[in-house]
Amino acid sequence: MPTREPMFDSDATVITEPTDAPDLGAPAKHKRPRKKWKIVLIVLLVPVVLASIGLLGGVWYLKSVEGDVVRVDAFAQVPEATRPQKEAAAGEATNFLLLGSDSRDPENDGGSRSDTMIVMHINKERSAAQLISIPRDTWVHIPKSADGQHGNTNAKINAAFAWGGVPLMVQTVEEYTSVRIDHVALVDFSGFKEIVDALGGVDIDVETAFTSTHSLNANSIRKFEKGPQTMDGAAALDYARERYSFKDGDFARIRHQQQVIKAILNKAVSGGVATNPSRLNAFLKATTNTVSVDKDMNLVTMAMDLRHLRSENLAFFTSPTKGTGTIGDQSVVLADKAKAKALFAAVRKDDTAALTAIVAQNK
Repeated sequence: MPTREPMFDSDATVITEPTDAPDLGAPAKHKRPRKKWKIVLIVLLVPVVLASIGLLGGVWYLKSVEGDVVRVDAFAQVPEATRPQKEAAAGEATNFLLLGSDSRDPENDGGSRSDTMIVMHINKERSAAQLISIPRDTWVHIPKSADGQHGNTNAKINAAFAWGGVPLMVQTVEEYTSVRIDHVALVDFSGFKEIVDALGGVDIDVETAFTSTHSLNANSIRKFEKGPQTMDGAAALDYARERYSFKDGDFARIRHQQQVIKAILNKAVSGGVATNPSRLNAFLKATTNTVSVDKDMNLVTMAMDLRHLRSENLAFFTSPTKGTGTIGDQSVVLADKAKAKALFAAVRKDDTAALTAIVAQNK
């Protein structure tokens, strides 16, 4: 199909986001609640940890927990005719869509919206990955939902999940980026606390002192001082949730989420998790209880492919924007059309030189 431009004009009819839309991305088999969030845990963290205990041992551990991971049907309702095609130059490069919400965050109405969208591109050599966050208020075109009741209009990108579940979110992100999504992982941020605690905490360098309004403390307040500190799961969750304390709001929250992801990866590799059976089991249980993946993802194959990735090979940045604006009565994030087009063209082609230059500009 022809390459789509990765941004749409923002003068379409203004709409509001429903909270009672049908869930078209529910788990395929299990009845337990849908699990989703903001991190790369099942996609990167588990392979990294398991690789450190040896290939055979890692595969055994992964097979022992794979059956506990909830599966979602991410692609069946995405019309093939609308999907971008793989570029020949990209070879075996793989693109993941990482989605998440925080089902226990009071801002989240029943967990029906995806608070975080990350396009993760892994190069064909499996030696590096770029994780590109798309702000949840980015104003985009959303295709019509499978039931025909929603979409086919411009809106904040997180409305796609409320209107059509995982399939409509995949279709929206593919239309926005012109990048074909190979796999999907959904993570529930509310289970993040247990993951961090299973690792024995993480080390975070707080960029500026602030008071969290999302605190799990009894008085709903947690103060963070500037500088390096070790956080337990509750503190790390508060840190990654907060946006109202910062002038740049959701952009600050995205930076903190990315910071925590990297800290988790570093701790998982260097913190003795692989050599401590009790901690390893706690970590794997917390992760598999928090993550859902698409029906076609083979976790053993994925672990084999990604076993050499380390946090220093990961680049985190945000899809280019022109800042915030107002459309109707909604505060939205406006994409930088030209820069987004160049970025996602490099992803689509697995253009190492272009991606390296973009990463350098975002350091």
